[in-house]
Amino acid sequence: MKTISTKSIIHIIIICLMSTLSIISEAQGIKANASGYAPVNGLKIYYEEYGMGDPVVLLHGSFMNINVNFGAMIPELAKTHRVIALEMQGHGRTADINRALSFTALADDVAGLMNYLKIDSATIVGYSMGATVALELALTHPEKVSKVIFISSVYKSDGWIKPVRDAFAMMSVEMLSNTPLKEIYNSLAPDKLHWKTFVSNMIKFENIPYDLGIENIRKMKAPMLIIQGDNDGVDLAHTTELYTACGGGIFGDMMPMPKSRLAILPATSHVSIMMQTNQLNALILPFIQ
Repeated sequence: MKTISTKSIIHIIIICLMSTLSIISEAQGIKANASGYAPVNGLKIYYEEYGMGDPVVLLHGSFMNINVNFGAMIPELAKTHRVIALEMQGHGRTADINRALSFTALADDVAGLMNYLKIDSATIVGYSMGATVALELALTHPEKVSKVIFISSVYKSDGWIKPVRDAFAMMSVEMLSNTPLKEIYNSLAPDKLHWKTFVSNMIKFENIPYDLGIENIRKMKAPMLIIQGDNDGVDLAHTTELYTACGGGIFGDMMPMPKSRLAILPATSHVSIMMQTNQLNALILPFIQ
């Protein structure tokens, strides 16, 4: 039997992710109340706003944008909340700048956008890279974060299982250029010629070891809802450690239930979790009411 290479698997995953999520986001689109660009830390951050109520900020994953990542979720969230979705450095309609990518810098950008929009505090929802940015925001700008929704990510790079880390190490500009990622980039990016530089910077960023610190997380006051698939590429021992640091893992019949929550979706991968819109909203909305 022929063995499928890690490179081929990455290619297949990206195609499935982008094509499926693009269809979902377009089919369930909703018109923004407002959109624009915010001058923050040398960037012009693109953002969109939907609905009314307590603010919820959405942070997308690597190489993604608002519509692809959250287009299917926004309509339901916007029924009861003011939803602010943004595109981070180099992603979507936000032009890149000559600045190394880091979770600290990206979290500072989110805080800056919130200041620009006069949002004192909000629930922060992040997927994959965006989830780690959300956690970093809660640690470095705690006054800005009331709750964290942490979808399919890790607080340290070793939290990904080895096949995921191996896949990060194998990524290349050429590999990603032959996927729908480039087509979507070209449809939104202010400078289409910046693709190779952007991807190179992202690959470098994805392969830098990081650790936000379990002791820092134990001191965090914002409750966190951790959501992941049972076959997400995240080490389940890592998830247990993270949830325990947030006050979970107790004997709930003998003690008050923790403010933080954990949800593991069955038969779910890192890609397919964002396709389970109804399940995600059913977990998120009760947590943020």
